[in-house]
Amino acid sequence: METPDTLRDAIIWFADFDHCREFMIQLRWPDGVVKCPRCGSAKVLWVAKERVWKCYGKHDHLKFSLRTNTIFEDSPIALEKWLPAAWLLINCKNGISSYELGRDLKVTQKSCWFMLHRIRLAMKSGGFEKLSGHVEADETFIGGKVTNMHRKSKRNIQAKNDGNWGKTVVLGLLERQGHARAAVAPTRSHYEVHQNVKANVEAGSTLYTDEYNAYQSSPPDMFTHEIINKLEGYVRDKVHVNGMENFWSLLKRTLKGTYVSVDPAHLQACAMSNAPDSTSAS
Repeated sequence: METPDTLRDAIIWFADFDHCREFMIQLRWPDGVVKCPRCGSAKVLWVAKERVWKCYGKHDHLKFSLRTNTIFEDSPIALEKWLPAAWLLINCKNGISSYELGRDLKVTQKSCWFMLHRIRLAMKSGGFEKLSGHVEADETFIGGKVTNMHRKSKRNIQAKNDGNWGKTVVLGLLERQGHARAAVAPTRSHYEVHQNVKANVEAGSTLYTDEYNAYQSSPPDMFTHEIINKLEGYVRDKVHVNGMENFWSLLKRTLKGTYVSVDPAHLQACAMSNAPDSTSAS
């Protein structure tokens, strides 16, 4: 599939509807045979004037378009703007704000907010495939510094005493030469850590963690567990969690530099998107 490599190429390429149509056909129907998304029939006719296909099957809603059953469905925004927006978000490691995207595409900020949420949802890992092979596991805290909070907030944090210091816990997993998965959790207790690992890592994989005791109590028969003690060093042969540390650095630069402030209720939308293993240390 031919895809633009630079922003200039993306803008020029996706400005033409025929290119958008070709791109979407290759993406949705790799064999080149357009099929009805409702009945699966290949007996369809392209209606150029309406930019839709007409299916000759016996069912309701015979017409369908490139948008049918996609994140673009029911949106009045043209594909010529949707596809550059997706390209920008996917290729910007530090993310892109809805205000910046709105200025670039001449779309309102509210529309860009809607578009970015849909694109992030599409980037979320689907299916039941688990991470396998060599997997790094780590956790981090997202939130402001306690020293910068006012006195009442500090007292509430000290009274709660849950170990989170008023911040949001994010659990992360990184498959080397694969993808990263991050999820917001209420705490980093043994239960939450074990559930996250078991739900996302295939049994028999090699799990690399730091010395946090929640990982050390994981079932020994499920994974080959390698631990790096950061007080002694950050790398021991292939044992390290530097890939996850790089991922956290990238995530926090995204939140601080691009989005400035993210409410915990919306944090999962930023953390859930998969990322290629470009952050992984060799």
